[in-house]
This record gives sequence, structure tokens and C-alpha cells, in this order.
Amino acid sequence: MYSGLLIILLPLILGYLIHLNNKSMLSLVHRLLSVMVYVILILMGVNLAILENLGSNLLSILLYATTFFLCILVANMLALFLLDKRDPWHVTGHKQETPPSRLHMALDSAKLCGALILGFIVGLTGWSWFHFSGQASSIALIFLLFLVGIQLRNNGMSLKQTLLNRRGTIIALVVAISSLAGGIVAAFLLGLPTKTGLAIASGYGWYSLSGILLSDAYGSVIGSTAFFNDLARELVAIMLLPMLMNRYRSTALGLTGATSIDFTLPILQRCGGVGIVPAAIVHGFILSLMTPLFIAFFTQ
Repeated sequence: MYSGLLIILLPLILGYLIHLNNKSMLSLVHRLLSVMVYVILILMGVNLAILENLGSNLLSILLYATTFFLCILVANMLALFLLDKRDPWHVTGHKQETPPSRLHMALDSAKLCGALILGFIVGLTGWSWFHFSGQASSIALIFLLFLVGIQLRNNGMSLKQTLLNRRGTIIALVVAISSLAGGIVAAFLLGLPTKTGLAIASGYGWYSLSGILLSDAYGSVIGSTAFFNDLARELVAIMLLPMLMNRYRSTALGLTGATSIDFTLPILQRCGGVGIVPAAIVHGFILSLMTPLFIAFFTQ
């Protein structure tokens, strides 16, 4: 019953056991992670293209992804605004810097969508070896999780430091719980099983991982729903960060989800100052650990 959980945990743990001091090796791990994200997205596109009743499935993906995105976003915003009101995060002497170009960040997100579309177009050719794309996705996922484990171990913070950062831990828990609540509401509105809604909501912005895990568990429609839901979360966070940071600091960090440990970290630092970095790393670290565990649990 728990074989899926073991497949996820084992490479993650093995990667976490590897401690690297060599900067060039760490740089290689980072580059390989980027490559594997694109490989997985291309394979997701291929799997989507070989679905039966493709037209109706694409409409379902649009409906599902929009519903989940709105429900989870509203749940996150309400919970995080309440946290900011009841437990304000005061910072003295902070001056917000100009954030990175939104056009540049939008282009990065467009590249991710482009990889999915490329895989979809290639998959429409109907080559016979595409029937092995599911197995290829599983192998790519295992390697990705191994690399993620290495990255988590070598991010400069120990588990003790992670657990001791109160603000980052609280925000991560608020995001985790409110996202699950939003997922339950979305599943109810769409007539989906509650466990499916909880699994989609457990992506926390980690689009590459949530997409492939849920594709393996529930098929390409749900996997693509998770991908677009989590990608939309990242895009909205990028747009709202500069506006929210000074007055609603916890909300600004919480909306970035698991990406606060990597992609959105430089943006958070620019907008929120150096002081936000420890909380951002802890927040992203906790959600990055929760994502594979929760998805595996809810897809059993």
C-alpha cells in the first residue's frame, strides 16, 4: 500500500545523506535540477497528447485548474491576512529595493509552459515508443527527487535551524493547512473525491513535482491541473510581492509557497531585505518536504 510513498521517500533520503562542500558540484546539481524540470514537463506534454478524448480533457484541465487556483488562493489569502493582523511581522529600518524585471520572470515561466507545449506537439505525432513515456516519467521523477534531497541538505541550514525559526515555520503551517482547506472546497465544487482535492492542494507551488506525481497517480488530466494550478500560484506571487511586502509581510512570503527556497528567494530578498531570507528558506524547506509526503499519502 505504501510502495508509492517509499518510491518518493527513498531517493529523497538518499540525496539528503550526501553532503557536498565542492561549489562546482553544487552548481552541477542545480543545473541538473533545471534540466530535469524541463525533461519532466516535456514528458507530461507527451502523456497529455496521447490521451483519448483530448478535446474534452483540455476543457476539463482548464476548468479544474482555474477552480483549484481560485479556491486555494482565497483560502491562503484569508488565513495569511489573519496571521498578519493577529501576529504582525514588524521590521525596522527596511527599505524595499526595486524587484527584478517582471518581464524576465514572466519569460522564465513561459519557458516552462513552452516545454509542456513542445512535449504535447511531439506527442501528437503518435510515435510508438511514446507508450513508454509513463515509465520514463517515473525514472525522471526518482532522479529529480534524489537531486532535490542533495539540494535540501546543502542549502546552508540544518534541521535544527529550520525548526527554531518560528516565523518561517508558522507561515508554512498556515499555508499548508489553508491550502488543504481550499483543495477540499474545490473538490466539492467540481464533484471530485476529497482525497484528489487534497492531493492537488498539496503541491504548494512545486509545479514540476506535483504535476508528475499526480499524473502517475490519477492520469494526465489531474497531473496537468496540478501543474497549471501551482504555476499560476508562482506567477501571482511574483506580481503581488512588491505590493504586499511592507504591510503584509507574512502574506507576501506565504503566497510564494515552496518556491521561497529557490525561484522566488531573490525576489523576496530584494523586496523584503536580507532579514526575510532565513524565514523564506525555512518556509520553503518545510513545504518542499511536505509536498511529496502529502501527495504520496493522499494518492494511496
